[in-house]
Amino acid sequence: MRFWSVSTTVRNPERIRSFLKVLKELDGEVWSIEAQRKFQILLIQKKVYGFGEPQFEQTLSNEQMGWLHSDNFTYEQAENILASKNYEGGGEMRGRQSYNPIEKMGLAYLTDENKIVITSFGNYFLAENYDLGNVFFRSFLKWQYPNPDANKYSPNDGYNIKPLIATFHLIKKVNTLCKEKCIKEKGVSRIEFALFFTTLSNYTNINNTAEKIVVFRKKYDSKKTKSEKDKFAEDYFNKNFSEYESWKNANEYTDNIIRYFRLTRFFYLRGNDYYIDLEPRRKVEIDSILETDNASAIIFESKLDYSLYLGDITRPELPWETKAKLQEVITLLLQDIETTGNDLRTKNIIVPKHPQISATTDNTDELKEVIEILRAYRRELFDAETHAKGKTLEIIDYCINSLQNIFKLTGKKPVELERIVTLGLHILNDAIGIRPNYPVGDDNEPTFTAPANKPDIECFYKAFNSICEVTLLSNRSQWFNEGQPVMRHLRDFESVHNEKQTYCLFIAPKIHRDTGNTFWISVKYEYEGYPQKIIPLTIQQFIEILRFLLIAKQQNQNYQFTHAKIQQLFDDIISETTSAKDSGDWLSRISTIINKWGHSLAA
Repeated sequence: MRFWSVSTTVRNPERIRSFLKVLKELDGEVWSIEAQRKFQILLIQKKVYGFGEPQFEQTLSNEQMGWLHSDNFTYEQAENILASKNYEGGGEMRGRQSYNPIEKMGLAYLTDENKIVITSFGNYFLAENYDLGNVFFRSFLKWQYPNPDANKYSPNDGYNIKPLIATFHLIKKVNTLCKEKCIKEKGVSRIEFALFFTTLSNYTNINNTAEKIVVFRKKYDSKKTKSEKDKFAEDYFNKNFSEYESWKNANEYTDNIIRYFRLTRFFYLRGNDYYIDLEPRRKVEIDSILETDNASAIIFESKLDYSLYLGDITRPELPWETKAKLQEVITLLLQDIETTGNDLRTKNIIVPKHPQISATTDNTDELKEVIEILRAYRRELFDAETHAKGKTLEIIDYCINSLQNIFKLTGKKPVELERIVTLGLHILNDAIGIRPNYPVGDDNEPTFTAPANKPDIECFYKAFNSICEVTLLSNRSQWFNEGQPVMRHLRDFESVHNEKQTYCLFIAPKIHRDTGNTFWISVKYEYEGYPQKIIPLTIQQFIEILRFLLIAKQQNQNYQFTHAKIQQLFDDIISETTSAKDSGDWLSRISTIINKWGHSLAA
């Protein structure tokens, strides 16, 4: 028997999207050996395969490395690199491997004539305004065992399940049993998920499994120490699930599943992220699914039928997309917004203006638009509270400590970096708005990093605007992944918000020399015709800025830090390019500028 786990095909959505962009160039072509090889060459040429990966680059010659890292990397040079790899099965085999995850996710398929077709789901994912949460939800909604593309999960071994839907049912049943027994309803723990969810292979076992979880929980909770609890859980696994892989794998799969299920926005974490529960703000949607889908797998006549189903963004019909259900969602949203707004008022926090909406229409598309408007407004309410909390000494200290330990955090580090820097920006200003572009759950906690086509964070002030881009990269791939994209994001943002000066704050563990030189040219000379205002900082330099503010507030609790002060720092760093001899000299002066600026705060 096998655990079910999130397929490796969806673990890096930005990489999948980059692969799909390249495949789009072959849309309608016959998937011949030549096309398979061409696809792999294009992936290398577009630098979405191999670039910045030590295992790929270490076998390249100096000349090939020069090609790969140049701005004018040609198709012929990429073809040379692919040929030099001498892959078993040839470049076409690698092309097929690169295509497989795209097909498994339902983004493309091959017709009976063996032609490549990008599906409606694939085209949605390629659109600039795609919603990552919706991509994952619709993908997981159709995930099932058995299916024509997963022979290792055979119905002969008892597999008949849709993991996402089964998870909804199982958590709901556990909570119901707990309520009946007067036990606190709190979803399920990560230990319970590892034991009972990853091993659940058939929807008919959901109720029985829920009862086992409640019995297990009582015995587990009776253990006094963590070591006793851990031993009890592992022994339980070895006794009851010995036909599966290791207990270690069960826990690793669980962490990965929960991370990606969170992206759907239908789950939330509680108990210091130890318990996963159904998102109460999606109660109407979840109840509708539970009423209409028992988590049993669908039977398909052929792999093509299955591929067509996966790729059709209109299937399955969502059971809550009726006038009555959508209006029910709106009613619950309005109640939640009213409660949140009243809570903010009691804390003397300014509440953003409520949007004007109408839920009386019979048009379901218009009702769905109203729901999105209200959810966006609820996020504004959460942001207003975050901004107010950012003025406390405790939050400043938390932000500093979190950034100092960013590489030790147990969560997804890039997501955590964006979240903590966003909090830091709330601390550092009297902004009109700080708007991170990372997707969030209904609890306003980030579920993934910001999409590649947008700035990580957008900041709006009375006197100026800015964007903030963050990365954990520090080698030369930082230059490729962040250099041009950051300047492009800044220019696009400037074009839309052209009424004020615009800056870009770039934060990384360290600034690679190529990245620094690229930004130096943009600041001192031009990008697309005229100069930009980019401020490259290391994480440690950003920490120093926060530390200076902490010191100032410790000396005077009423100290007011305004956006004019941070703008002065930005301008000081930009102006230093006039006297610095080169990009390295400019970067080396930034710490001194911050230090001088920081000491002036208390003056």
